[in-house]
Amino acid sequence: MGTAENVELVRRGYTAFNAGDMATLSDLFAEDAVWHVAGSGVLSGTKQGRDAILAYFGELGARTQGHFQANVQDIVGGEKHTIAIQQTHGEANGKTLDMPTVITFVVGDGKITEGREFFEDTAKADDFWT
Repeated sequence: MGTAENVELVRRGYTAFNAGDMATLSDLFAEDAVWHVAGSGVLSGTKQGRDAILAYFGELGARTQGHFQANVQDIVGGEKHTIAIQQTHGEANGKTLDMPTVITFVVGDGKITEGREFFEDTAKADDFWT
């Protein structure tokens, strides 16, 4: 796959994520994909495998009673890495999370094999999920 295809794959992922379409997300991730979440909060750390990644995504929705969105601002594609810039928005327990976030994706054989989340303010993101 080339740069344009990688960008389109990531864009489809955002559409599926924001729609809660776990079946489509499952198809976009390699079975042995890895997802890294920056910080030291309750949701931080490495998620090993597609099922663990999808469970993490489900946890984002559950903890915000469905009020979590990853609003993509731009996607920059490359042969090895595709970078998404998003505005992360969530509401839970009287708190609001609204901050820029960058996710780097590695795509191989038409599937997302790795993702790394980086928040503008990691401490604020950690605090939101407590």
